[in-house]
Amino acid sequence: MTTAKKPKFSRVLLKLSGESLGDAHGVGILPEAVHHMAEQICEVRQLGVQVVTVVGGGNIFRGLSGSERGIERATGDYMGMLATVINALALQDALEKLGCPTRVQSAIAMSQVAEPFIRRRAVRHLEKGRVVIFGGGTGNPYFSTDTAAALRATEIGAEVIMKATKVDGIYDCDPKKNPGAKKFEDITYLEALQRQLKVMDSTALSLCMDNKMPIIVFDFSIPHNLKRVVLGEKVGTLVS
Repeated sequence: MTTAKKPKFSRVLLKLSGESLGDAHGVGILPEAVHHMAEQICEVRQLGVQVVTVVGGGNIFRGLSGSERGIERATGDYMGMLATVINALALQDALEKLGCPTRVQSAIAMSQVAEPFIRRRAVRHLEKGRVVIFGGGTGNPYFSTDTAAALRATEIGAEVIMKATKVDGIYDCDPKKNPGAKKFEDITYLEALQRQLKVMDSTALSLCMDNKMPIIVFDFSIPHNLKRVVLGEKVGTLVS
């Protein structure tokens, strides 16, 4: 009789981009895409792994592109943070329909739809087997949701950040544009920063480097891939 593999991690932070909730162009909220995400998260939770999620808002509004079109940067960033809360509620709905208890915590106070972010309360939810979804970014303009992920992962004692993308790891250039692109199995924070590899923005990457928080970049569109990463299989690229 084969024994089931034990998860390599007990508490993980999953970073989802807003675009991954959207249609083929990464726009809006596609129920099928959100359901696919929820299924993978539930699958990992059933292994006894504590999961927190930070979700972006680029499928609805992106502060940086708003400021390029004339919206004041701080205002644009706040609009983007509100978009992340919409996405967090969509993910919560999909998870709860699969019988997975969740809590949404927002860095911007909005008590009718989400709890405020309180670190000790978030940890308590995890200990009770709930998935915690963080919306509202860091609550501050000029910081990305990548930085929010690095910050929250460190605060709640996650062992790793799992950055969900549509590519199977980190390459030295865009594999969609260049078929000869070289994939990294693992890479250091410093090398990722020096090569400007767009793993995360420099603030998030520096925060991970300072706190020795490993990042695994993997393709989330492949079914069961999150489970494989959690079980310690060689999937994607490790930044450490």
